[in-house]
Amino acid sequence: MFEFVRVLESLGIRYVVVNGYITILFGRTRTTEAIDVLSEKISFDAFNKLWVMLSEKYECLNTADVTDAYSNYLLNNTAVRFAKKEQFIPNIELKFVKDDVDYYSLTEAIEVVVNGNTLNISPLELQIAYKMFLCSENDLDWRTRCSCLRSLKNEHLDFQKLMTFLTNFGVEDTIVKQYLKGLQ
Repeated sequence: MFEFVRVLESLGIRYVVVNGYITILFGRTRTTEAIDVLSEKISFDAFNKLWVMLSEKYECLNTADVTDAYSNYLLNNTAVRFAKKEQFIPNIELKFVKDDVDYYSLTEAIEVVVNGNTLNISPLELQIAYKMFLCSENDLDWRTRCSCLRSLKNEHLDFQKLMTFLTNFGVEDTIVKQYLKGLQ
């Protein structure tokens, strides 16, 4: 992951890591097949430069053609998957930001440092609210993720922001009270 984002950074491409990988960074033991990365929308020329740089160590799992990857995947809001050569897992799902939520994740990204490596991640309040919106109440993995992020408590979470996102996503009050009690 860190190697991949260093390539993005070297080309001046803004990015943010979203979804499950964030819970891994905060201590949740889980495996993941894909790491979700959103980037700003870039031109074909910029993507071609990225493609060439990534080609040294990575291969695209969707297509071998840079034009196809850009035009038929990224511009259609579909992720392009990259993995280290001769490996499938883990792979990185790269997508362009497509809506206000993605744009907020990108522009309000949090920089974390792990073993001297930096990484931009989605704001935690947005991550928690989005996962609560996406997952069903009976999803055990969802409960574990919320518990993991909830354990960060007030020292790293802005409760008012979290509540705003929960409201905007339409997460039911009963679910909010059940899984996020003790955060206020």
